[in-house]
Amino acid sequence: MSHSQVAYLVFGVVLLLAVILDLGLLSRKGEPIPIKKALYQTGLWIGLAMAFFGFLWVENGQKMALEYLSAYLMEWSLSIDNIFVFILIFGFFQVRPEYYGRVLLMGILAAILLRIGFITVGIALVAHFHWLLYVFGAILVYTGVAMFRAKDGEQVDMENNRVYKFLKRLLPLSAGDGGGKWRIIEDGRKKYTTLFVVVVLLASTDIVFAVDSIPAVFGITQEKIVIYTSNIFAVLGLRSLFFLLKGAASRFSHLQQGIAVVLVFVGAKMLAEIWGISLPVYVSLLVILACIVGAMLYSQKKPA
Repeated sequence: MSHSQVAYLVFGVVLLLAVILDLGLLSRKGEPIPIKKALYQTGLWIGLAMAFFGFLWVENGQKMALEYLSAYLMEWSLSIDNIFVFILIFGFFQVRPEYYGRVLLMGILAAILLRIGFITVGIALVAHFHWLLYVFGAILVYTGVAMFRAKDGEQVDMENNRVYKFLKRLLPLSAGDGGGKWRIIEDGRKKYTTLFVVVVLLASTDIVFAVDSIPAVFGITQEKIVIYTSNIFAVLGLRSLFFLLKGAASRFSHLQQGIAVVLVFVGAKMLAEIWGISLPVYVSLLVILACIVGAMLYSQKKPA
């Protein structure tokens, strides 16, 4: 077996065991995850991600391992921003705490499938049209600047969300959660509950974030195993991260600006390759770390 095949095999086995442990043993159906357990589960996912980093270092060398770590940290920081939007969605639809775990599980699994498809298409396009990397770079710089200048709450308006408006036109929707069901009979008609709508919105929201994050990963590496694994590890940790960060969104009020700087840096790095300028991978890692940690510390010192 090649190094790449071994890496995929190890990733698949670790992923399967972790999902069984996380969903089957650490989480009880119908119960919200308390902060302490969410901390353990978040630690589990981060620990597994770091263990895979160590495996890549041994199996494939320092360069690929550092690329993976840089990509994972960037995806993980973007996932935190993603979580805050999830919190707004749950609040808008008044999802009851006992349904949080199941709704998040379905939404995240749907998001993973969509991301895999998105990444696969992106890899194929970049392989045939390398100049797309420069387009990605320009998009990232523009997005980063816009994100840095955006005000809190400016980017999220659930009532005018395009996916939600489309669902209201396409499907008969119920105003309730149906007692935890996705679809119910109401007034003699089959209707989809708010829980179904929330699952769709969680998946679609993640794809919106993926439009930024996946091109950014291409700015760090074009290694398929790194792109897939960094994305999936980051997304799988969203459920426990949700319970950990719920109610603490205000403590990371400046994280958005830190992520914005990361996107601008990665986009500029991609564009610089037009002139033959290439930065070592450890420089990207240090910049990403500095931006994320700096934004979090600044948020604690100067809340919005």
